[in-house]
Amino acid sequence: MKNLLIVSGIILIIYCAYRVYKYQTLDNGLDQLITKGAVILDVRTEKEYETGHITGSVNISLGTIRDRYMELDPDKTYITVCSHGLRSVKAEQILKEKGFKHVYNGGAWSDLQKTLK
Repeated sequence: MKNLLIVSGIILIIYCAYRVYKYQTLDNGLDQLITKGAVILDVRTEKEYETGHITGSVNISLGTIRDRYMELDPDKTYITVCSHGLRSVKAEQILKEKGFKHVYNGGAWSDLQKTLK
Protein backbone atom coordinates (compact mmCIF):
# COMPACT_ATOMS: atom_id res chain seq x y z
CA MET A 1 0.00 0.00 0.00
CA LYS A 2 2.84 2.38 0.90
CA ASN A 3 4.57 1.70 -2.45
CA LEU A 4 1.33 2.40 -4.30
CA LEU A 5 1.00 5.77 -2.60
CA ILE A 6 4.61 6.65 -3.42
CA VAL A 7 4.21 5.68 -7.07
CA SER A 8 0.92 7.59 -7.30
CA GLY A 9 2.56 10.66 -5.77
CA ILE A 10 5.46 10.48 -8.21
CA ILE A 11 3.08 10.15 -11.17
CA LEU A 12 1.07 13.14 -9.95
CA ILE A 13 4.21 15.27 -9.55
CA ILE A 14 5.46 14.30 -13.03
CA TYR A 15 2.08 15.08 -14.57
CA CYS A 16 1.88 18.48 -12.85
CA ALA A 17 5.44 19.32 -13.90
CA TYR A 18 4.61 18.33 -17.48
CA ARG A 19 1.52 20.56 -17.56
CA VAL A 20 3.43 23.54 -16.18
CA TYR A 21 6.28 22.92 -18.63
CA LYS A 22 3.82 22.63 -21.51
CA TYR A 23 2.18 25.96 -20.73
CA GLN A 24 5.53 27.69 -20.28
CA THR A 25 6.96 26.46 -23.57
CA LEU A 26 3.86 26.69 -25.76
CA ASP A 27 4.01 29.87 -27.81
CA ASN A 28 0.95 32.07 -28.28
CA GLY A 29 -0.05 33.53 -31.63
CA LEU A 30 0.73 30.36 -33.55
CA ASP A 31 -2.40 30.74 -35.67
CA GLN A 32 -1.09 34.10 -36.88
CA LEU A 33 2.28 32.56 -37.76
CA ILE A 34 0.49 29.85 -39.75
CA THR A 35 -1.54 32.51 -41.57
CA LYS A 36 1.76 34.15 -42.51
CA GLY A 37 3.09 30.88 -43.96
CA ALA A 38 4.64 29.00 -41.05
CA VAL A 39 5.10 25.28 -41.69
CA ILE A 40 3.69 22.81 -39.16
CA LEU A 41 6.36 20.18 -38.54
CA ASP A 42 4.88 17.00 -37.05
CA VAL A 43 7.67 15.07 -35.33
CA ARG A 44 5.70 11.93 -34.52
CA THR A 45 6.49 8.63 -36.22
CA GLU A 46 5.06 7.94 -39.68
CA LYS A 47 2.63 5.44 -38.18
CA GLU A 48 1.36 8.02 -35.65
CA TYR A 49 1.11 10.63 -38.40
CA GLU A 50 -1.00 8.31 -40.54
CA THR A 51 -3.56 7.95 -37.74
CA GLY A 52 -4.30 11.69 -37.94
CA HIS A 53 -2.54 14.99 -38.53
CA ILE A 54 -3.04 18.65 -39.39
CA THR A 55 -3.68 19.03 -43.10
CA GLY A 56 -0.63 20.40 -44.86
CA SER A 57 1.79 19.53 -42.07
CA VAL A 58 5.21 18.03 -42.81
CA ASN A 59 6.18 14.79 -41.06
CA ILE A 60 9.78 14.26 -39.99
CA SER A 61 9.99 12.10 -36.88
CA LEU A 62 12.07 13.23 -33.93
CA GLY A 63 14.19 10.10 -34.35
CA THR A 64 15.27 11.18 -37.83
CA ILE A 65 15.33 14.96 -37.49
CA ARG A 66 19.10 15.17 -36.90
CA ASP A 67 19.63 13.43 -40.25
CA ARG A 68 16.77 15.05 -42.18
CA TYR A 69 16.83 18.67 -40.98
CA MET A 70 18.61 19.60 -44.23
CA GLU A 71 15.31 18.94 -46.03
CA LEU A 72 13.95 22.04 -44.27
CA ASP A 73 14.50 25.67 -45.27
CA PRO A 74 16.24 27.54 -42.40
CA ASP A 75 14.66 30.80 -43.59
CA LYS A 76 11.10 29.51 -43.05
CA THR A 77 9.14 29.55 -39.81
CA TYR A 78 8.35 26.15 -38.28
CA ILE A 79 5.91 25.10 -35.59
CA THR A 80 6.78 21.70 -34.12
CA VAL A 81 4.00 19.39 -32.93
CA CYS A 82 3.76 15.84 -31.62
CA SER A 83 1.27 13.78 -29.62
CA HIS A 84 1.64 15.44 -26.19
CA GLY A 85 4.16 18.25 -26.59
CA LEU A 86 7.36 16.70 -25.25
CA ARG A 87 8.93 15.61 -28.53
CA SER A 88 7.99 18.92 -30.15
CA VAL A 89 10.04 20.77 -27.51
CA LYS A 90 13.04 18.54 -28.23
CA ALA A 91 12.64 19.02 -32.00
CA GLU A 92 12.45 22.79 -31.48
CA GLN A 93 15.72 22.68 -29.53
CA ILE A 94 17.46 20.52 -32.15
CA LEU A 95 16.45 22.82 -35.02
CA LYS A 96 17.61 25.88 -33.09
CA GLU A 97 20.95 24.15 -32.45
CA LYS A 98 21.19 23.59 -36.22
CA GLY A 99 20.79 27.32 -36.87
CA PHE A 100 17.04 27.65 -37.46
CA LYS A 101 15.93 31.02 -36.07
CA HIS A 102 12.15 30.81 -36.38
CA VAL A 103 11.02 27.62 -34.63
CA TYR A 104 8.15 27.46 -32.15
CA ASN A 105 6.68 24.69 -30.03
CA GLY A 106 3.10 23.96 -31.02
CA GLY A 107 2.60 21.23 -28.41
CA ALA A 108 0.12 18.48 -29.14
CA TRP A 109 -0.99 18.43 -32.78
CA SER A 110 -4.62 17.83 -31.78
CA ASP A 111 -4.62 20.89 -29.48
CA LEU A 112 -3.14 23.08 -32.23
CA GLN A 113 -5.68 21.73 -34.70
CA LYS A 114 -8.52 22.80 -32.35
CA THR A 115 -6.95 26.27 -32.08
CA LEU A 116 -6.84 26.60 -35.85
CA LYS A 117 -10.54 25.79 -36.34
